[in-house]
Amino acid sequence: MRAPFKNGKSLTGSVLNSLKAALPRQKGALQPDPDQEIDLGTLSKRIILPSLPITDEETACARYRAKGSKLARQENWEELSQCIQHAEDCRLHTPAGNSATLLLASGARHDVVAMAEDAIYDEAEPSADGIGALEEMLAEHYGDYACALVTALAHIDIGTAWRTAAQESDDQLRRLRFKEHFKRAEDILGTFDGVELDSPALAAAQCALQAARPRPGSRVVTDYEALIDLDPDCPHHMRALGQFLLPAQYGDHKQLEREGKCCVARTADIWGAGGYTWVYLDALALDADTLNHLDCDLFVQGMTDILSRCRNQHLTNLMAAFCAITMGPDAFPDKLPAAAERTRKRLHGLLGDILTGHLRELHPMIWAQALFTPGSTRPLPVNNALVAKGRQIALRVIAEHFADEIAGGNSVAFSGSGMYLLPAQQ
Repeated sequence: MRAPFKNGKSLTGSVLNSLKAALPRQKGALQPDPDQEIDLGTLSKRIILPSLPITDEETACARYRAKGSKLARQENWEELSQCIQHAEDCRLHTPAGNSATLLLASGARHDVVAMAEDAIYDEAEPSADGIGALEEMLAEHYGDYACALVTALAHIDIGTAWRTAAQESDDQLRRLRFKEHFKRAEDILGTFDGVELDSPALAAAQCALQAARPRPGSRVVTDYEALIDLDPDCPHHMRALGQFLLPAQYGDHKQLEREGKCCVARTADIWGAGGYTWVYLDALALDADTLNHLDCDLFVQGMTDILSRCRNQHLTNLMAAFCAITMGPDAFPDKLPAAAERTRKRLHGLLGDILTGHLRELHPMIWAQALFTPGSTRPLPVNNALVAKGRQIALRVIAEHFADEIAGGNSVAFSGSGMYLLPAQQ
């Protein structure tokens, strides 16, 4: 059997090039006039907030990915399958609710996908060795849904990379490659049923296949409803549903609103009204017109329920960055209609309650993600530049919010007990 499972090239270069392309979108308070900037050292003295470059959530995600990667490189597919099935049976999640199963599968296919993505980014045809090795593994473990999951998700990832490249150049060959990989993933998954096997990860992979169907129609909703019922603790599924139901994808605003409210009913015992907020969170970042259709009262109640029921600083930073940056004054390139602007301002105004009532520590990478890749659930690679940028943006946002309090030399401090003011030293 071929064994190409070794350290693949990092995707950091291609990701950072995407970030450079995103930079012109950032304006206003997030990129102040250099003559008016307060340096980071001064901000750090006035805003006393513990900052975690690597958070518990990021550590948990990295641990699951590393385990999946290690077992794949050792070709220890039996143990990987056992780990995946155990994670599914126990519904293992990270502190912020990410699926341990999907993280294990991500690590297991990382080398194959990374090599293919780098080749596609370099406008080359990827070697067939990597995906071929996974196909051989699948044949040797026929009927094992965990091995099928890893192989199918690798095809989906590579197909998605081809689709992204095709969108940039309108290349028919790249579109064909996209369809080929998704068709192969569909064939692999076709012999399994995520609901019958009680496997949210399989159901999530089957939902991802909708991206290759020209008119998936009601099947998007049906498949995602089944997935959310299987794994209501994982907000990622509801966020993905919201993106799929945007008019630019496979739905419309009426469907989005209906399914947002359905998610409240489906997940009320866990999230309260938070299901509505999760469905809309990324949709609002990707489609300004969504502001015109939002039930703002329900969204606000949902955010309140999420923060009160899940006292997790990862989610607190996520909501704070959403309000501060994604719903910031310069978040959208075009002027919003009056009603949409009122909604945006109200959502932006929620930042104050989050800072004073919930924030205890700073997670810089979440703020960097909100700045550079709004509406994306794919985490950015952790590096010093992004950590520094995320911290800088967060401290500036907080300093601006508490401008009156710190104007006289006071400092704003955050601790496990909450936020408080420190008077200026005489």
